[in-house]
Amino acid sequence: MSWMASACGSGASAAADAEAMRPCAYFCKYTPLELLAACGFRPHLADAECAQFEQAEVRTHVNLCSHAKMLIETALAGGDMVLMDCCDSIRRAFDVLHVEDGEGGDRLLELVDLPHDESSCARMRFAEGLSALAATLVQRSGVPFSPAAFAKACESANGQVADLLPEEPFFAVMGARASDGLLDAIRSSLGAPVVDLTCGGNRTLPPLPEELRERCLAAEMCLAAGTEADRGQGDGDALFADCMDWYAHGLLMQIPCMRMADVARRRELTEHPDLVGVIYNTVKFCDFYGFDYIRLKEEAPLPILKIESDYRPQPPGQLSTRLEAFWESASGALGKGAVRAPSARGESRKAEMGEVAMEEALFAGIDSGSTSTNMVVIDESGEMVASAIVRTGPKASMGAEAALAAIKEQMGERASAIRRIFATGYGRGNISFADDAVTEITCHGRGAHAIAPQIRTIVDIGGQDSKVICLHEDGTVANFIMNDKCAAGTGRFLEAMARTLELSLPELAQAGQRWDQDLTISAMCTVFAESEVISLIADDHAHDDIVHGLNKSIASRTASMVARAKGEGPFMMTGGVARNRGVVAELERKLGASVFVGKDPDLCGALGAALLARESS
Repeated sequence: MSWMASACGSGASAAADAEAMRPCAYFCKYTPLELLAACGFRPHLADAECAQFEQAEVRTHVNLCSHAKMLIETALAGGDMVLMDCCDSIRRAFDVLHVEDGEGGDRLLELVDLPHDESSCARMRFAEGLSALAATLVQRSGVPFSPAAFAKACESANGQVADLLPEEPFFAVMGARASDGLLDAIRSSLGAPVVDLTCGGNRTLPPLPEELRERCLAAEMCLAAGTEADRGQGDGDALFADCMDWYAHGLLMQIPCMRMADVARRRELTEHPDLVGVIYNTVKFCDFYGFDYIRLKEEAPLPILKIESDYRPQPPGQLSTRLEAFWESASGALGKGAVRAPSARGESRKAEMGEVAMEEALFAGIDSGSTSTNMVVIDESGEMVASAIVRTGPKASMGAEAALAAIKEQMGERASAIRRIFATGYGRGNISFADDAVTEITCHGRGAHAIAPQIRTIVDIGGQDSKVICLHEDGTVANFIMNDKCAAGTGRFLEAMARTLELSLPELAQAGQRWDQDLTISAMCTVFAESEVISLIADDHAHDDIVHGLNKSIASRTASMVARAKGEGPFMMTGGVARNRGVVAELERKLGASVFVGKDPDLCGALGAALLARESS
């Protein structure tokens, strides 16, 4: 590229004028942002969430990587974009957009080849690609390459990953690029700084060599003077080639993303002494990050939470439960317990119930779930003195008030001895009379340990999700997973199947224990399973056989979750579905071990919350 001949005149000043620069979207930390800035473009990160992928799914298919679909939606909204050729999904997105633009499109749409290693050949090939991109940028913007703007932009990006990290304990988001909305949700849920170390968030460059910097500034002075005089350091083409050679090396020398051939230097991120936990973000329909997560899980001695995003707004309930439970289990490294400092949330209850002078002190936990709201009251020794199970109804707050009213009716004036109430469950944030809130992950672990200290793995199947919680010997949470993306195998699933079979839930539980024909129901989606059940009914199969097939499906799915969590016995089952002996029996068969079910499996979470309330007093 002979940029010296085309650069004389006003190009340098135009490149330095931010208002005159063309906005250009990008997504990858290897994108040559400094080159874009030096050629009249203003790069901005494409990471906005989409309500739907309406246009992308018309032009491609629904199972394309969600990140690629977001990029298609962003590009179709208008504007320039530079993509890095890092995977098949990005290449597919480029092909879709290239076809959409047709020949002679006005906007800039470029796909830059990204080498997957740092060898000399890769560096040379990358430098050639950067040079070709620069020629296109200058042609599209009408702004010549500005060596001074390039040097300034490189200086701004100069640094080490350590410069991005706080000098205190912190959490890191790793894996796939996270949207601003997801990062904000993570930061609001964790009680420590959160650093974006994803494939787009830990971008750095080494210092521009001083000799090269001086040559860039000298060349800019010549351009400003309108002369092509020799600058004593070779001609403009040689300077540009030297810049691109250094620049290719600098970009490739970053902490490698997981698509690079050698990812050993990623340990600089995971072995930092102040890193206390990792939230690993995967993207729906992308296999790369799943493999990287498994590698990280094996190598890094850190608490790691895996989440999946699809560049659409996350359901706040499931996400906050996962994040807060992760903080509760990892907070020991921060010198904090799972229970936060006392709040003033319960003052309204105390004003209503009064502070009656009584010798005893009682503590309560309330578990606000999607189907039922359960409340437990314990004394100072941890013994249960009252409990209630009510339907949650249309609002969590209404279900909580009903549970509290039931407790008051049972206890009478003695209810005034309740000193603290902790809330848990999905509705925990909407219970005004609770003093504090803790996730059901921690509460089920604490409650199960109190009921049966030998338990090491809890299977909790509630109204809208399933959880597998692994415990340390002291009852603290070692690991957990949730199937928060689908209602398959949950109480809602069983309710839907009961309606289809025209059975009550108690009748469904009984039917599953006696059967003749061993049917298999392959669909786990509630809608598809319902269709399969309707077909079996039409084929005149007995209800007992159909219910047995449903129980097998739930047990198979649950046993797979136990295996993924590396759960070990002894096992315990909690939640409303634990009352279904057919499901429990099939789960025992799948696990090859007995599963303990307490007297009131619905109350385990509320009991754990009450115990934590007592411990915080």
